[in-house]
Amino acid sequence: MQFDARNRIESKPGAAYSRSMNEQQMRSAGGRSLTVAVRGGMNEKQLWRAVETRDARWDGKFVFAVESTGVYCRPSCPARRPLQANVRYFPAPDAAERAGFRACRRCKPREDSGLALVERACRKMETGTTRLDALATDLGITAQRLARLFRRHLGITPRQYAEARRIDTFRSEVRNGRSVTDALYEAGYGSGSRLYERASAELGMTPATYRRGGAGVHISYSVVECGLGRLLVAGTERGIAAVELGNAEAGLEAALFLQFPGAEIERDDDRLRGWTSALVRQLEGREPSAELPLDVRATGFQRRVWEELRKIPWGQTRTYGEVARAVGQPTAARAVARACATNPAALVIPCHRVVPAGGGYGGYRWGAARKARLLKAEAACSPKS
Repeated sequence: MQFDARNRIESKPGAAYSRSMNEQQMRSAGGRSLTVAVRGGMNEKQLWRAVETRDARWDGKFVFAVESTGVYCRPSCPARRPLQANVRYFPAPDAAERAGFRACRRCKPREDSGLALVERACRKMETGTTRLDALATDLGITAQRLARLFRRHLGITPRQYAEARRIDTFRSEVRNGRSVTDALYEAGYGSGSRLYERASAELGMTPATYRRGGAGVHISYSVVECGLGRLLVAGTERGIAAVELGNAEAGLEAALFLQFPGAEIERDDDRLRGWTSALVRQLEGREPSAELPLDVRATGFQRRVWEELRKIPWGQTRTYGEVARAVGQPTAARAVARACATNPAALVIPCHRVVPAGGGYGGYRWGAARKARLLKAEAACSPKS
């Protein structure tokens, strides 16, 4: 969603009007008439939700003004939230200032949020420039500011981003048939030791084992029926490595073998009966808080997000922004969404309990319909209901 730059709002104190053909007429609790030109039909409830949750994804898309203070801010402003009845919305700072409001000195809504600078830095990293001072010089800003912009918009440092890109390149190269030695140099590692230092946290196994598709790893799996179709549970001696939901047993098995083509995989219903039974009981609401061990690959950020998801109580939900703040990265809602999308263990890591701030259920790796059914069932069985 973006405001159309051609549809400018001209406002006067006490009223708001627009010459745009793309506008919505909205009324607040105080009875004031507000006109906001939006693309995509974002209503006042959604605008307020973005302000209430300090959702940085909407910075630069609109500003909100507070009638009691005469100040306007960007949605992510860290200042104390005003009363909703005192809030008005504008597509740009100019419109707010024409209505008589002044810019907040704390969030400085007139300044560029810096997202464009971060995107330019990322493109430079992808072409080989990774030194923070060199990047900052090319962009015409200080290294300290560039680091702050990365943390604000991506939730990670420039070094962490560069490291993630190298790991991604390594993964791609070895999956395309390159040797580990060739792949590590192609990814920008000066030696194998540096890659091996990162391998345990990022790949979940040594590079050579990853190259062989999990060769040498023994994985047991089981498939059972459940209220959402078929449930596949796979694991090593350390814990659950994958939990998948689907309609066909053959499809779930094929996906597991594709994920670990070099591993020793065998079906063992008896060995995994405890895990499968616990997950089925969870689905039926008989054991809402089953604590099961995990053996999954994860980056540091993914692990923090997944651990936070496991803290969400049965029958409750959190927004992507709320999870981002809980892991100490308040502007990393998009990164949280990516971590949810790459969750390998349905139910055990309850990413279905994370929903969009604007309402609805949002996407789900195993199907939006399953997510809706899960949330409705949990809400119905919740002690609060």
